[in-house]
Amino acid sequence: MPALGLLCFCACSSTPGDILVYTRTAGFRHDSIPVAVDALATIAAANRLSIEHTEDPAVFNPSRLSRYAAVVFLHTTGDMLDSQGVDALAAYVRQGGGFLGIHAAADALYGSSTYRGLVGAQFLRHPALQPGTLVVEDASNAATAPLPARWQHLDEFYDFATNPRGTVRVLLRVDESTYQGGGMGSDHPIAWCHAVGEGRSIYTALGHPIESWSDPAFLAHVAGALQIAAAKVPADCTPN
Repeated sequence: MPALGLLCFCACSSTPGDILVYTRTAGFRHDSIPVAVDALATIAAANRLSIEHTEDPAVFNPSRLSRYAAVVFLHTTGDMLDSQGVDALAAYVRQGGGFLGIHAAADALYGSSTYRGLVGAQFLRHPALQPGTLVVEDASNAATAPLPARWQHLDEFYDFATNPRGTVRVLLRVDESTYQGGGMGSDHPIAWCHAVGEGRSIYTALGHPIESWSDPAFLAHVAGALQIAAAKVPADCTPN
């Protein structure tokens, strides 16, 4: 494993331009999945990348995963992947691959500590969809550099079973004083990244409503996260 102070960046051996977007659900299914997939395709194309969208868990094997620059879990829920698939995904990232989890990616595979470690935290609950203020903690990261220091945004602000700070680099936190029903207190991370072996994982809990996927600020946030996952830009993912 690289030293914690190193940048989470590597040149992957996978086929350039291939991003796997996985949207299988075994629980709640978000109605924003179709527009989100379209938005990711547009973001990828703007970065000279292409996506392959699937809900087939059979793609999670070492030979298939080696083709991709990054894997995106978009609104995946429940037990949408078996233990062999999780192990293949984790090995792919440890060996230099990239993982991007979006929103409900944390609401999945509750029995897998391997998957929980890959995402960084596990979903616990959320209040109603409502506006709140997000605070940028790392303005140099590609996922947060385009955002204002305090960003007003409409979303489902997830509470997590544990606070990941200390094991991840927190990029955004949500100010619980600006919305109703938060349960994590004054330190409420909502997006982060961390090194996983020679690879990198980045997660954002945002993206629940369909409206997010046409919001320029949110799309810039996702674009930066995808660039990090695909090793298009470096990112300091040292825990803070």
